[in-house]
Amino acid sequence: MMTSPDERTVETVEHMAGGEGHVIIDHLLTTEQLNGKCGLYAKVTLEPGCTLGVHEHHGETETYYLLSGEGMYYDNDKSYPVKAGDVTFCEDGGCHGLDNTGDTDLTFVALIIKG
Repeated sequence: MMTSPDERTVETVEHMAGGEGHVIIDHLLTTEQLNGKCGLYAKVTLEPGCTLGVHEHHGETETYYLLSGEGMYYDNDKSYPVKAGDVTFCEDGGCHGLDNTGDTDLTFVALIIKG
């Protein structure tokens, strides 16, 4: 199986998890295609000034692989500057968020694995 860009769903979510601005989500595969084992597998874009609000995960983990841009990643009570090539991981029961602090798009692959 493979998917091409014209077959995928792209959605824009305003104020995702209480964040500022909007988040653009390009769903690379659907949960059905992933046999329900993953809650999300997508390329996500935060345009300059946009944020993905801090949110919790229960019964799942989430990983971000940053493709471009730079930002600030919030992991429970800590924060880290992040850039292209970095990987973040939110454990089951943890909370995290991400701000685009640069002047270009911050893009990353997001993977939620149900556990």
